[in-house]
This record gives sequence, structure tokens and C-alpha cells, in this order.
Amino acid sequence: MTGDFNIRNNLWNPNFSYHPAYRDILLEIADLFQLKLSNLTESFLTRYLDNDQDSNSVLDLVFLCPLSPEFDNYHIYPNWRLTSDHTSIIVNISILNEFVQTRKYSLAKNSKEEGYFIKELVNNIKNMDMSSIHCIESLKNIIQVLAINIDSSWQKYSKNVNITKHFKVWWNNEYSKDLNIYQQLRCLEY
Repeated sequence: MTGDFNIRNNLWNPNFSYHPAYRDILLEIADLFQLKLSNLTESFLTRYLDNDQDSNSVLDLVFLCPLSPEFDNYHIYPNWRLTSDHTSIIVNISILNEFVQTRKYSLAKNSKEEGYFIKELVNNIKNMDMSSIHCIESLKNIIQVLAINIDSSWQKYSKNVNITKHFKVWWNNEYSKDLNIYQQLRCLEY
């Protein structure tokens, strides 16, 4: 969390002797997000004024996660301000590589495949041999067989589809047929 908070305070600007209550509110908000005020801010002025009546000050603050490598590891560039009265603050935040799933197996609601899957699932449960359950180990074996059968049924009837921002779990074959008819006829009845 960084920006011009427009709060003068002696905590981040030792040349300023006043302690407004806004500071405590700001620090509480940052704490709610588990962020802490970076220590580097107090070493640099971040706002420069055009007139001689007021003094330059620290108004731009950086709050970061204290355990992150970015904490106190950023740069303030007073010479980059050009026509602005605020300095540039550059924080490089590493973004970890993350696997984003783009495909998933799915069954269309109320489809024939969903019906077949449910029927096979019910039959697998009905046909379980419960008479051989004598201990926890035999129960685990029966559950393992059931899990394998469910997975096999799922692989047989589900379809591997792309996950997109337009992915709709409620979309089924009937809607696809209606859409195709509409696209061919351009008639709003479909």
C-alpha cells in the first residue's frame, strides 16, 4: 500500500513536531492488512514545494508486509519528479510462478452423460460387498475400490473443457442447439 497519504507526522518526518490523530488511524488500517510502515520513508523527503513559506516534507508512504523481501527494499527518486511536486517511489514486487488451470473435466447438467455417470455411480455403491468388512483395513480397501470405480466412471463420461471467462456451468447441449439454430436463422424465437 503506497501513495500520497497527505499526513504530516513526526514518525516519518522528524522535522515535523506535530502528531495528528490521522496517523494512528492510518497505522491501524495498515495493521488490519498485516502491513507495516517501511523505515526508508523517514530518510527521504517525498514532497517538494515551489514556495519558500512551507517546508518540504514526507507525505508519500510505503506500507509493505514486514516478512517480504521487498520490505525496506525500494527506491525513492527525488530527481525524477519533473513537473510533479512528489518524488517517484519504485517498489519491485516479485510475482511467483503459479500454475493456473485452464482445463477441467466437467459433465453438462441434465445431459445423457450425467445420467449415465449417476446410474453407474449408484450401481457401484449398490454392488459393494459389505460382508467382508471385518477391520479398518478391509474397510479402507472397499473405499479404495469405490474411489477407483468413481474415478473410472468420471473419466468415461466427463469431458475435458477449457476454462474461460465465458465458462458457464449451466450451459448444456440444448442451449448449444438453440444457439446454432439462432445463428443460422437469425430469428429471436430461438
